[in-house]
Amino acid sequence: MNRVRSRRTFTPLDPQAAAAVRPGYVLLVNLLAAWLTAFMTTSINIALPSIQTEFHLGAVALGWLPLAYVLASAVFQLPFAKVGDRIGRRLLFLGGLVVFGISSVTMVFADSYAPLVVLRITQGVGGAMIFSTSMAMVTLAYPPGRQGWAMGLSVAAAYLGQTTGPLLGGVIVYNIGWRNLFLVAGCFAFFSLGLDLWLLRRAEWKEARYVGFDWIGSALYATGLVMALLGLSWLPLAEGLVLFAIGLGGLAIFGWWETRARSPIMVLSLFRNRVFAFSNLTALISYASVWAVTYLTSLYLQFIKGLNAQTAGLVLIVGVALQCLLSPFGGRLSDRIEPRWVASGGMALCVVGLLLLSFLGAGTPYWYIIVALCFLGLGYAFFSGPNQSSIMGSVERRYVGFASASVSTVRMIGQAVSIAIATLIMAVIVGRHDIRPADYPQLLTAMRITFAILTGLCALGVMASLVRGPMPVQEPELVTEPERVTEPAPVREQAPAE
Repeated sequence: MNRVRSRRTFTPLDPQAAAAVRPGYVLLVNLLAAWLTAFMTTSINIALPSIQTEFHLGAVALGWLPLAYVLASAVFQLPFAKVGDRIGRRLLFLGGLVVFGISSVTMVFADSYAPLVVLRITQGVGGAMIFSTSMAMVTLAYPPGRQGWAMGLSVAAAYLGQTTGPLLGGVIVYNIGWRNLFLVAGCFAFFSLGLDLWLLRRAEWKEARYVGFDWIGSALYATGLVMALLGLSWLPLAEGLVLFAIGLGGLAIFGWWETRARSPIMVLSLFRNRVFAFSNLTALISYASVWAVTYLTSLYLQFIKGLNAQTAGLVLIVGVALQCLLSPFGGRLSDRIEPRWVASGGMALCVVGLLLLSFLGAGTPYWYIIVALCFLGLGYAFFSGPNQSSIMGSVERRYVGFASASVSTVRMIGQAVSIAIATLIMAVIVGRHDIRPADYPQLLTAMRITFAILTGLCALGVMASLVRGPMPVQEPELVTEPERVTEPAPVREQAPAE
């Protein structure tokens, strides 16, 4: 025993030390990381006009600043979840904070558009390392009876980050410049890193048995997803059509390969579970239909209405603040009412908000814009928590890492699709040159068309949410039932005994 203990002293993080850590400490670190990543995804939108003015960017190039981040995060979510199972989820989480912090601080010194995009990609990689592990750590740190409460707080922290993003981001951009926005994010990442090291010490959460890594599947997944989203953002150019077709073909090959891989990064058998499959599909559609709203509304308020970044942030904060305040009530309501009804009702409210934004004009009063944003905030407050609980509650404990990664993956893919749709419409109507005052009428037309498309997409999400079916009482048993029928557990136990 002494030899075993002496060997463990050389391990920087120890899974056995996790039992002595207070779950509240794990949740606190998760809340800070959730706030930071959400803050960065929304605050960048308020800084886009200032970046466009400095680097003279067109609509498509400007859209790549939020798109590069979410694209990189989406590509690395599933592979990093598998890596976390092997090397340790907290070790990967800490590495994500380091990568996120360094890339954020380095952006302060970017003197051209190209390094800014590269650093946004690097920032997205760090975000993927955080996203793919944080929710799994919280789930494993808390007993089953309190996991829903912990996840509800995590969602609320993310909403708080989205709320403070436009407001605090607008104050920073307006008073001290857009570069300091990244400096603040980098400093907060290093603060979170230090707090994590102090509170959690040597605690670790990882699988006891290493089952291998699917390198081929990871390569197929990353290549197919990148090409598909790149092609979508470059449509209707011929290059975009070719890339989009190749990307879809690559994803189809990835799906075929995962059914034969020994250690797949995607557990396709879980998608036979109706609740898990349609909850993920609904999340994908919801983010694809709603995420571009902040991006488009920020451009509308600053270009069309002539507001500065700080004032535009005050307008944008209203809907997201409502979302942050009411999201815990949405989760609590889903404990008493079937989650699909609560989530579907929330998406229906989002449809109303998007429909209102489809009729924006140059003279639209501010109260109309605020009402539309409030419908969106209220709808998402009653959608996100119940839908996320449906995903995490429909799998066995051994699949919690993959379920956590799937939640983050569909969120990032949906965000990338949403931004890609917005930039595609603007590229077709406005063009790929710098946005000038003469282009404002075309820009407004592109926004209205985009909001109309997103309204229809969100309506499809309502239907997808309804057809998921009721939440089973014991979903894990239903997922593994076919295995028990074909190969009963008692037979496997008796064979070694003989």
